[in-house]
Amino acid sequence: MIHQLFATVLAVFALNAFAAVDANQASRADLETVKGIGPGLSAKIVEARKTGVYKNWGDLVERVGGIGAGNAGRLSQAGLTVAGSAFDAAAAVPASTSVPRARLDKMANADRSGKTGKTGKSEVQSAVKAARQDKAASND
Repeated sequence: MIHQLFATVLAVFALNAFAAVDANQASRADLETVKGIGPGLSAKIVEARKTGVYKNWGDLVERVGGIGAGNAGRLSQAGLTVAGSAFDAAAAVPASTSVPRARLDKMANADRSGKTGKTGKSEVQSAVKAARQDKAASND
């Protein structure tokens, strides 16, 4: 009986630990429950949100210093959402991207290093493909 009670309590805490935290609604304390967000970054997110809600991940990345595409992917994997959506690297890279091709290639190869906590390879590869297509279309 005690074991079942203990298991139930652990399950409840585990579910709360993995609950999504939305950048548009979360307090600083809520944001800091996401792995990778400390007091400084949570303050930046809340401060930038005062000018208006974040429309999408690209808006968050643009308005909050210290969050780039790689960080956004890691924060999303840790449970952060923007407007209820998880990070999508392809959608976050604007059509007129200023990200150099070499940097996009480096991001695409980041997961091959075997380190954990990196942006998903498929997400970054999609962003690389979209950026290359946009660049090719603009060169035509």
